[in-house]
Amino acid sequence: MPDSPKLAVVISCYNYEPFVERAIRSVLNQTRGDCEVVVVDDGSTDGSWEVISRTGVTAFRIENSGARLACLFGLDRTRAPFVLFLDADDELKPAALGKIIDRLDPDVAKLQFPLTRIDADGNVISGAVPSLETFRDRDVLARQVLRSSVYKSPPTSGNVFRRDLCELLREADYDKFVDGVILFAAPFLGDVVSISEELGCYRIHGRNDSGLGRMPDAGSLERDINRFLARMEHLRTILQRLEPGQELVDPRESFYFREQRFHLQVASGQRPRLTALPGLVAKLLGEPISMKNKLAMAVYFILASMLPNDRGKALLAYRLKTGQRTALGFAKEIIGRGAPLRN
Repeated sequence: MPDSPKLAVVISCYNYEPFVERAIRSVLNQTRGDCEVVVVDDGSTDGSWEVISRTGVTAFRIENSGARLACLFGLDRTRAPFVLFLDADDELKPAALGKIIDRLDPDVAKLQFPLTRIDADGNVISGAVPSLETFRDRDVLARQVLRSSVYKSPPTSGNVFRRDLCELLREADYDKFVDGVILFAAPFLGDVVSISEELGCYRIHGRNDSGLGRMPDAGSLERDINRFLARMEHLRTILQRLEPGQELVDPRESFYFREQRFHLQVASGQRPRLTALPGLVAKLLGEPISMKNKLAMAVYFILASMLPNDRGKALLAYRLKTGQRTALGFAKEIIGRGAPLRN
């Protein structure tokens, strides 16, 4: 490992034998000599450990503990001031590390970049998960978190965190994952650097915890809502320590919470109450997205509330699907000529 690494890449793996070598090679094949790499096998029961071992990378095998604890195990075996937690089914693009490291300095709490969606075989499905602008900021994002609880941020593999920010994960015993409270706490601890260029790949293969690429189910949506509330309660505690007097919005009043509750009702076979629509749309209007997207989302909320539940579920699946969405595709789901539903 380098004597003075600037960035650590920690790869946690649980039963990702088909993908983990690609993740590791995507880091090792880059030319930066100031990056350290550690792989943690989180008690895999397939052939992941054998695959990891033959790459020659620094690696450890632990009992299954969940991604957060596996990442913390890896964090404790690195020294760099910044850390990228790369999921074992994702990849970095060539030259990504140089573009990342060149933008890091002590005032940066988090750096983020979008990911290109790929399938299990590495074929491109679509770009920009999510689309991001290039900027460096803390105050605007901090105000956005206080007002709405969230801001636009990529999946785990599209984030680099300063080491002290990662230490907050030790308190997050309610969470299995690392892309939680530290995303929202970042602008209160330093600058957030955003890059518009896609520097990594997010693999869609049917086992993603996010549910991207498959029909959302009520159980996973309810779990995500409860996890969001726990993260916000933790963030409130962190803010009381960092900046007493900062008032975080009640997360149940945020647009994100209301939208997720709407999704849950549709996925559960319930018809959302029309009386709740004005409040949902009012929160939508305050979100920092284009008016075109606001209009499309408002139409979706109205139609999913009025159509039969099977059409509402179809609209929900289309709303959350990977790849390009079009007005024509949306219309097909409304009239029932889209792909058959699978519960």
